[in-house]
Amino acid sequence: MKKFQSAFVITLSIVLAFICLFGVYAGTYYRADEWAISELESAETVRVERADGDYYFIPEKPTCGFIFYPGGKVEQRAYAPLLKECAKRGILCVLVRMPANLAILNVNGADGIERYPEIGAWYIGGHSLGGAMAATYLDKHRDRYAGLILLGAYSTADFSDGKTDVLSVYGTSDEVLNRDKYEKNRSNLPSDFTEKVIEGGCHSFFGSYGMQKGDGKPTISCKEQTMLTAEIIAEFIQSATV
Repeated sequence: MKKFQSAFVITLSIVLAFICLFGVYAGTYYRADEWAISELESAETVRVERADGDYYFIPEKPTCGFIFYPGGKVEQRAYAPLLKECAKRGILCVLVRMPANLAILNVNGADGIERYPEIGAWYIGGHSLGGAMAATYLDKHRDRYAGLILLGAYSTADFSDGKTDVLSVYGTSDEVLNRDKYEKNRSNLPSDFTEKVIEGGCHSFFGSYGMQKGDGKPTISCKEQTMLTAEIIAEFIQSATV
């Protein structure tokens, strides 16, 4: 009995220690800045709604949709500027809520979102860890989506058969993205995938939350990178759905 009690106490201590460490880790996240929060207000051409914790950026006449997974330890709202700019270009965007700001805890966050019958094609993607988890989700739901969009991210799922359109975007000053793993996993993408490199762009500026620890020094502003990224995404989707 004493051995059982000792084992129980040790196990409980380990579990409690893990919970505490996870709480500390998850609690130190990157918060959306004022610009990002202001972009959650509806505008003349884009209506912003919230349902079940997800944000919807709805243009007047959407023709395609984009489901977005936030980066790891980045507040969901930080991506409002990017998705609103995409919506201004006719793309209905859904910004998925992630528990503890970690997409790995809600890989299936896209379930049930494609409920707009007027949308001809849906795309899924995300930033950093969010992009990787979006690729993991897409791997099991390929029939639902026209393509994958990776921002400062790579896919460990294999889409090399060419049946899925893929866009990969990163900045020349991105020092958070693991370039070795990016190159290693390049073979998982179609041979004709679209790769766009933003000159002077960094890892952090795909969202609006300040500079991420370990990132490189950008030579363009967050707003500039946001606009460039939205243009790249819109061009990719529009050319793929023509």
